Amino acid sequence: MDLIAVGLLAAFDISKLGATALSWLWVAIGLGFVIFFHELGHFAVAKWCGVFVERFSIGFGPILWSFKKGDTEYALSAIPFGGYVKMLGQDDMDPSQLTTEEIAADPKSYSAKPVWQRMAIISAGVIMNILTGLVFFAIAFKSGVQTRPARLGPIVVGKPAWKAGLQTGDLLTRINGRECSDFGDIMRGVALTSGDVEIEGIYRDGRTFQKTLTPDKSDTRRMIGVAPAWDVRLTALGEENGPCTLAGTPAAEAGGFQPKDRIVEVGGKPVKSFADLQTLLTERRSEELEFVVERGPEDNEDKRERVTIKVAPNRFRRLGLSMDIEKISAVEADSPADQVQLKPGDKIAKVDGQEVGKEIDPVELPDYFQSRHGQNVSVEYTREVDGTKKTLTAELTPRNRTGWTDRFELKGSPLSVPSIGVAYHITSRVLKVAPGSPAEGKIAADETITAIELFLPDNAKDDGFSGAFGAMKFEASDKQPHIWAQAFWLMQMTPTRHVRLTVSSNDTKRTVELEPMRDPNSPLFFPERGFVFDDESMIQKAATVGDAFAMAADHARSTGVEIYLTLRSLVRRDLSFKELHGPIGIAKVAHQFASQGISPLLLFLGFLSVNLAVLNFLPIPVLDGGHMVFLCWEAVTRKRPSERVLIGATYCGMAFVLGLMVLVIYLDLFVHTGGPK
Repeated sequence: MDLIAVGLLAAFDISKLGATALSWLWVAIGLGFVIFFHELGHFAVAKWCGVFVERFSIGFGPILWSFKKGDTEYALSAIPFGGYVKMLGQDDMDPSQLTTEEIAADPKSYSAKPVWQRMAIISAGVIMNILTGLVFFAIAFKSGVQTRPARLGPIVVGKPAWKAGLQTGDLLTRINGRECSDFGDIMRGVALTSGDVEIEGIYRDGRTFQKTLTPDKSDTRRMIGVAPAWDVRLTALGEENGPCTLAGTPAAEAGGFQPKDRIVEVGGKPVKSFADLQTLLTERRSEELEFVVERGPEDNEDKRERVTIKVAPNRFRRLGLSMDIEKISAVEADSPADQVQLKPGDKIAKVDGQEVGKEIDPVELPDYFQSRHGQNVSVEYTREVDGTKKTLTAELTPRNRTGWTDRFELKGSPLSVPSIGVAYHITSRVLKVAPGSPAEGKIAADETITAIELFLPDNAKDDGFSGAFGAMKFEASDKQPHIWAQAFWLMQMTPTRHVRLTVSSNDTKRTVELEPMRDPNSPLFFPERGFVFDDESMIQKAATVGDAFAMAADHARSTGVEIYLTLRSLVRRDLSFKELHGPIGIAKVAHQFASQGISPLLLFLGFLSVNLAVLNFLPIPVLDGGHMVFLCWEAVTRKRPSERVLIGATYCGMAFVLGLMVLVIYLDLFVHTGGPK
């Protein structure tokens, strides 16, 4: 029995692309080839050794179609999770055939052959998968494979990378001593190891660094909180020909931007990377800026044209509610806050004498501190010391770093103040309602917001977020009490949406609907202007066939090591079983690759071939590795395992494999379809 149904490492973070009939056809052909060549290895060596092969089947279960040539029946079966080669004297469904003297007396039976021939037959499928994996990889690298560089995009607030001071645009070169050639190496290097992670890299200003990070284990896999780098090329949101700007934002209202436009200049200054663009947009966030984009074929400079479009600044959308601030949840190493020994658990009470929550809104602190960079700022905070609350004061000097540029997760991310290096949550308790705001007269101080929903008003055009996030509703709970910061951030990203609040007061609840308002007199501006950026990418392409196979060999070796690390991480529980994918998940991932082109699909099929080789050679009865264990025992002891041992081990192995199959199919159907994580 050879399985393709259990995939341990469906590639991380792969973008979902639209289905096409052609890509599904390529998936079917590709997966069929992976299964076919594995079984062909067993079949060819069995024939070479003179073993009678009763059936060669792609798939398990009831036979849908078959024909007979010579002594062998060739079949296509109903359950496309793998395949099998049924030989005389070797049947996983009837393991007693291996010990039956009558069958062993037949010179054409598998059990009559010497141990070395049986080892060759059993290992042939795995060897064939490794060879076909190398071929798949080599063809992909010769054609050119598009990958994401190991450059960091937005950093998740409060996660290990953020605490270590990493920023958008930094490049990771090594992780745990292994070279990082693309972003996938970072994800796997963290997820598939144990203990702390040693990273090396280059800051975006050219300085090198070495850091030790302790990965976060709160989710299904270890992570340090980094996302792939963005390009300065615009891309469609959702559908292939959709808009490349967010509805209602200044970029959308300016008009004229098209998918695949590349931003090359902003405000008279050249833009070479997303980090450059982010710096310009944050430094000049209050100005109307001229954006110069290039459009046309990237491989033909003569046919590209430049278009200039003016884009207005993006004022914050507010409800007029000022909430209470929570305790500091994270402090960046070597930041101004760290230097004055602010710690997680401290609560900022006043800034320059202004009470946070009543005189200055917590969401304004990132701008407040940044606007005073290079100056002394007084911070009054409270700290619990031996059960007693003490009030302390610190003088610090903020850096010139703007807020609202870090990455928010929709699972209760805190708000960061990059200029001083702290992150904090915002409570759901209202401390103040601004006069003339949307909330005036509808919500009062000391009331609590227990749920927030961002919804499209009647007759509003879909802004593209519904397909990605579904209902944008956040409910406060014991597990996730903090909902305000990420909801406030999403209010800026989805300007056409209104807000539905569940307000709690004196054990009663009511629903209030508000339309966020941009205050024309406010000095606060959101750094982003509503563009949808593509991921930064690079092409890995071999110059010669020899180079292609050399790259393929390196990639196959790396893939094999990663599969081993995956198994180890699963056993050590550093990786959750929820990261497993079954046949449905594998087909979906294959389809996503096929939608990107033949080279990405070949790369995935090569990975799957190596994966299949490793998994089928695990020492589990009914798999090739289990058969090899019995053969090694026979080679050493000069006698075969007893029928009782073979039958018991085979049925235990079959129960384990079937149980694993049920698990991964359940995960495919009910866990991996649950929306964004």
